[in-house]
Amino acid sequence: MPDEKDIDRTNDRPVYIIGGGPGGLATAAALRERGVRAVVLEKSASVGASWRRHYDRLHLHTTRKLSGLPGLTMPRSFGRWVSRDDVIRYLEKYAEFHELEIVTGVEVSRIDPSGSDWVLQATGGRELTGRAVVVATGCNHTPQLPDWPGRESYTGELLHAGAYRNPAPYAGKDVLVVGVGNTGAEIAVDLVEGGAARVRLAVRTTPHIVRRSTAGWPAQRTGILVRRLPVRLVDRAGDVIGRISVPDLTDRGLPRPDTGLYSRVKEGAIPVQDVGLIDAVRSGTVEPVAALDSFDAGKVILADGTRITPDTVIAATGYRRALEGLVGHLGVLDDRGRPTAHGGRSPAQAPGLYFTGFTNPISGTIRELAIDARKIAKKLAASAN
Repeated sequence: MPDEKDIDRTNDRPVYIIGGGPGGLATAAALRERGVRAVVLEKSASVGASWRRHYDRLHLHTTRKLSGLPGLTMPRSFGRWVSRDDVIRYLEKYAEFHELEIVTGVEVSRIDPSGSDWVLQATGGRELTGRAVVVATGCNHTPQLPDWPGRESYTGELLHAGAYRNPAPYAGKDVLVVGVGNTGAEIAVDLVEGGAARVRLAVRTTPHIVRRSTAGWPAQRTGILVRRLPVRLVDRAGDVIGRISVPDLTDRGLPRPDTGLYSRVKEGAIPVQDVGLIDAVRSGTVEPVAALDSFDAGKVILADGTRITPDTVIAATGYRRALEGLVGHLGVLDDRGRPTAHGGRSPAQAPGLYFTGFTNPISGTIRELAIDARKIAKKLAASAN
C-alpha cells in the first residue's frame, strides 16, 4: 500500500466505483495501492449487500485459497468452502484493512461523459464528477420473475429465490422450485433437508452437473486449466468426465444434457456444482418435473400439461444486470444487456468507463474479479501519469 503522502485525497475528480461488492472493493484497493484515489458508491447501508440477501446455507463453490481479493487472504479458519456469513465478514474486514473510501446510501442512476471526465447523477440530486467510472453492480442486481400467463391471478404463494432464506417456513409443505441452476438446485436440497413434505424441481433445460471436488481436486481448478482451450475439446472431455463421475438420472427425470458443457458456458450457463442434488434426485426426495408453463387460479400448469397444486412456488429464475438506465444510452451494451467491454478494457466509444463482475466464468467469479481489479488499476494508474 502507498504511503499516505502518496495519495491525493484532496483530488476532486476521483475514480468513482459504483457498487460495494467484491468487485468494487477489489478495484478500489488495487487503485489505492497504485496511489489513485477511488471512491466507492454503494446504494445500501453497508458493503456486500447482495451477499447479505443470499440464502443462509450458501457456501462458495470456489475454494478459499482461490477466492481472496488483492492484498488480503481469507483466513484459514473459514475452511475450504467459505460460508455466506464469512464472505460478508471478509468484505467488511477488507474495506477496513485497505482504508477504502466508501460512501453508502448513494445510488447512481445515470452516467454521462463530460469532456474527458464523467458526470454521475445520484441520490438526492447529487451530481458527481470523476475522471473515470468503474461499474461493479454485478449480475445479481434485479430479481427476474418471468411473466408467466396467469401469474397475477395465482392464489398460491409465489416468491423469487432472492427472498428465500431457509427452509423453516416450508416444513411440511409441498414446494415447487422453478429453475435448475446452482441456486435452484441448492434450495431444493435445502428444503428436503429442512423437512418440506414434497419438493419438485421444474426443469426447462437439463443442466450439466459436476462434482464440486473429486479426490480433493476442486472443479474450479479444472475450470481455470481449460478456460482457454478449444470449446469442442473441453466439451468432449466434459462429456467423458461427466459419464464417469455423475450417474445417469434419466429414469428420475433428469437426462444427460444434449449439448456440451463448455458450449453452454459460452452461452452464459454455468454447470451445477453438486451439493446434494444427485443423491436427492436418486433417492426421489427431489422430483424433477417439466418446466412451469402457466398458472390457473391455484394451480400450476407444467409444459407437459400436468396440473399440480403446490403450497409454494420458488422461482430460481435469475437476475437482470439492469444496466440500461445507467449506461444504456451510451451504446456500451449488447442486445442481452451485457457490457461490450469488460475488465481492463473500456468500450471504444466510452474511454474511461470500465465494467467488472458481469460474467460468470467457470474459473471462479471472485478470482476473476481480483484479476479485473488489477487490470483496471494498471490502466487508470498509467493514464494518470
